[in-house]
Amino acid sequence: QVQLVESGGGLVQTGGSLRLSCAASGSGFIFRINVMGWFRQAPGKQRELVATITPVGSTNYADSVKGRFTISNDNAKNTVHLQMNNLKPEDTATYYCKPIGPRFNDWGQGTQVTVSS
Repeated sequence: QVQLVESGGGLVQTGGSLRLSCAASGSGFIFRINVMGWFRQAPGKQRELVATITPVGSTNYADSVKGRFTISNDNAKNTVHLQMNNLKPEDTATYYCKPIGPRFNDWGQGTQVTVSS
């Protein structure tokens, strides 16, 4: 079981920036060997994958955030970050992080991001 604690959300105007953080821990969970992902879920919509990062730092992004969001990890602190720049109202959602893989089914409480127009 993995415990995930997201933070850094808030209210920001269009064009603004936020940096989200996620601390991962758990018995038997080794952060540095897992692919980590950031997801988001807007009201009335399905949860979507926003960005992923592999243990060696390879990244992938959803087309909707490419060029604006940057995912990074800090293996020393078991933490993954999501730097979000040039935010748009359509980025409004609750953001979650989670390890990628079939045995990781637990979610954290998420952090709310609201972008005003």
